[in-house]
Amino acid sequence: MTIDTASAAASPLPSYLERIRRFPAIRDRNDIEVIEATPWTSLELPDSTLELIQISARRRPDATALRFVMDATAQQQGQRYTYAEFLARVVQAANAFHRLGVDADDVVSFLLPSLPQTHFTLWGGEAAGVVNPINPMLEPEHIAGIMNAAGTRVLVALAPFPGSDIWDKVEAIKDRVPSLEKVLYVDAARFLGDDEARALRERLPLPDAADWCEDFDRCLDRAPADRLINERRIHPEERASLFHTGGTTGLPKLAPHSHANEVANAAMMQMLFRHREDAVILCGLPLFHVNAVLITGLVPLMIGAEILLATPGGFRSPGLVDNFWSLVERHRVSFFSAVPAIFSRLLEVPFGDAEVSSLESALSGGAPLPRAVHGHFEELTGISLIEGFGMTEGTCGSMANPLAGERRTGSVGLALPYTGARVVALDDQGRYLHDCAVNEIGTLLIRGPNVFDGYSRPEQNRDIWVEDGWFNTGDLARQDADGYLWITGRAKDLIIRGGHNIDPQMIEDALYRHPAVQMAAAVGKPCERVGELPVAYVSLQPNRQVNEDDLLSHCQAHLAEKAAIPKNIWILDSIPLTAVGKVFKPALRQDAVTRVYGEIANAELGPGVARITACQDATLGLVAEIRVPGDVDLSSLKARLEAFPIPCRWRQAS
Repeated sequence: MTIDTASAAASPLPSYLERIRRFPAIRDRNDIEVIEATPWTSLELPDSTLELIQISARRRPDATALRFVMDATAQQQGQRYTYAEFLARVVQAANAFHRLGVDADDVVSFLLPSLPQTHFTLWGGEAAGVVNPINPMLEPEHIAGIMNAAGTRVLVALAPFPGSDIWDKVEAIKDRVPSLEKVLYVDAARFLGDDEARALRERLPLPDAADWCEDFDRCLDRAPADRLINERRIHPEERASLFHTGGTTGLPKLAPHSHANEVANAAMMQMLFRHREDAVILCGLPLFHVNAVLITGLVPLMIGAEILLATPGGFRSPGLVDNFWSLVERHRVSFFSAVPAIFSRLLEVPFGDAEVSSLESALSGGAPLPRAVHGHFEELTGISLIEGFGMTEGTCGSMANPLAGERRTGSVGLALPYTGARVVALDDQGRYLHDCAVNEIGTLLIRGPNVFDGYSRPEQNRDIWVEDGWFNTGDLARQDADGYLWITGRAKDLIIRGGHNIDPQMIEDALYRHPAVQMAAAVGKPCERVGELPVAYVSLQPNRQVNEDDLLSHCQAHLAEKAAIPKNIWILDSIPLTAVGKVFKPALRQDAVTRVYGEIANAELGPGVARITACQDATLGLVAEIRVPGDVDLSSLKARLEAFPIPCRWRQAS
């Protein structure tokens, strides 16, 4: 396969982008029906992510594909890659991986922050074989477990660098993954000044040359940039990536995406956002997450727009949030995506004299967006803040509030074009009973060209399909009369902390290792900053004594994922159970809401003034009912609780 960008200057808009451009802006379900009247196959989307990038490079070779900013506080324009340069580096990565033994079904894993080399690894890995992004903040044993489940042949990882322990983890796991044949290290010091880079490498030398590792960029430099040396023709149904999803206990759960899945989801998101080709799309989320890879990665690459890679750590980097508005002004950013906690933090950052009129819209996902944050952010910036819903099993996005229509705060919006979404009633065995009525709570199902075809391990696919091709998301939802979907709970019980999924089982397993614990259950408690924080409830073995501090110390010692360490562990006489002896977690979630809101009410109104009970509402899901005397001023309490994701129902005596 030869890569040609030479004749690109006058290339017309490809047919799929021309069709998307002519579709109506989405205001309501009627516009989606108009779009879906065009058969999906007639869009003639690219067969692969590589072909998608190739088309953009042929059409806009000299336009900026990627700009990397090492330091958010610096005034430099950053490292720029044109589309021709970006494609060349992706092809070199694919060829380098192929020379290291990677064929269509072989896996390239990576442990990297957000660097240009991360993009080259992503798309080059998909062009050569299958790419497997891994969260580098996981502990070594879990990283090794994911790599063994994936069958990793090549690993790309960050070389020793200040503030990073990635290379220490590589050293710890390299002999624990039998399929691993080569590690390529990325030297991020190349993005520093010469003197700073030289001083850094004197303190932290690069790994010694060895059979098992070598420099990533030097390896790419030796590979052709104008063709795939394996002459591979990628078919849409072939596997492109393996994303880890769910918790970190037991066998890792890997969700495969085909090239067709990824290209389809990029097209769907463009139908929603309608970015122009001169857009600048800021990526601040980590590139091991589907949101960063698809929404602020493949979507701009599809339309020939610019990706602004905002520091290696993205929103985790010191200084990025504090300097966000000046960064928007300097680079004329038009769009970014983040989790609710980031929008909440940005509300605390003054604009100063920054001119941010280039910013048009933003996407919030990963956790419920508090109503107060949504309203205040739109008022402050004047942009459209879109709340949506997605999951790794749906490649990334499946529904969102319409950019050109009514945005209903608290709703995840309408199903994207060509994505099916239903709310259904299931029996105790997960079998379909009937579709739910308007505003009736049931289980959310999705189907479409973006939905994967099952986890990599067949035994993990039991009960995930309801009828033909409908994936059971495990989320509870309702759909209103206009088609807007509202998530009301999670049947899967995942705790979502600022967009990060925490498996409660890992917390429970750790607590069960304590000799005093008889039963343990972990749930999320509401948090105004990150949506949910993990907490746990335990009952004790007869005649055993232990306190909360002892149990918290135990969790700190036995939980590899630090984000999963509970913020509280409450000891009960007994854990609530269902009639068949299962832990009844809805009662625990209600108790957690009552405790959190009660503590705030006591602080604002005085001890015992408000009576708070949490309950399940048929329409709203989990709510907090707050009863107060008629002569109490509720303004301060309402202001505090508006920032939390669980809505309140106020009862004030007359």
